[in-house]
Amino acid sequence: MLRAFVAALALSASVVQAAEIETAGGKVTVENVPAKIAVFDIAAIDTLTALEVPVAGAPEKLFVDYLSEVSASAETIGNIFEPDFEAVNALQPDLIIVGGRSSSQGQALTDFGQVIDMTIWKDTVGEGLARLEAYGELYGKQEEAAALKADFEAKLAATKAAVADQGTALVLLTNGPKISAYGSAGRFGWIHKALGLPEAVADVEQATHGEAVSFEFIKDANPDILIVIDRLAAIGRPGDAAAATLDNALVAQTNAWKNGKVVYLNAADVYVAGGGIQSMNRTLDLFLNAMNAG
Repeated sequence: MLRAFVAALALSASVVQAAEIETAGGKVTVENVPAKIAVFDIAAIDTLTALEVPVAGAPEKLFVDYLSEVSASAETIGNIFEPDFEAVNALQPDLIIVGGRSSSQGQALTDFGQVIDMTIWKDTVGEGLARLEAYGELYGKQEEAAALKADFEAKLAATKAAVADQGTALVLLTNGPKISAYGSAGRFGWIHKALGLPEAVADVEQATHGEAVSFEFIKDANPDILIVIDRLAAIGRPGDAAAATLDNALVAQTNAWKNGKVVYLNAADVYVAGGGIQSMNRTLDLFLNAMNAG
């Protein structure tokens, strides 16, 4: 009986023990394991779901299809830009997580509970894995987080090997008929950096929304691999699909088009949920399939 009582006390202590985790704003202490969380960041929902942590409140639209169970079960608390403060208040969350597009609402949400900013921006892979580790620490799921990290790193190594010596790459984002290019220091730069893919054009403007480019630019860059993200598909808006936009005589002259090395990414995965552990794994799967099919 005494042994059981001591064990119960130890378990109780572990449950209420404060966790110091790394956030986008530095280290933050969360006093108790949050039983009810409101999450405004899709990448955070992605990783928390991979760790089997339930999400009590989520934006009305998550954009990515693999989080449909969260959409069905969580309370709607607004969208990724604008919280529904009444819904958040009614939920009474133990912790509120913002990030990326919702990070600007962090201060306003402090009226309803502790807020942590888990933005992933400059280093998608590094920050994404850091968030995975933080959530593991927060919920006592360090082993699960470590296993997810190890599986991802193994897949990353396999993907890097698959694209090695495949030539240069160019990352394009289409927005209907408009096209922007992104370099290694841009928003989707992790694709170049983590996979070791050389840039077809070294001096792409490193603007948040990329550098507006023409079909002539793509032809002259002549990438061996074209990596395409369809913004309209990512946010569920009608308009010209990326495949239709790029299907023209100039793009057809590139090595990538001729050799079937055009990789259409799951747009919402990288555009909305970038840095989530599931998002990154799904993106690597597309590269592996594309390279193996060639």
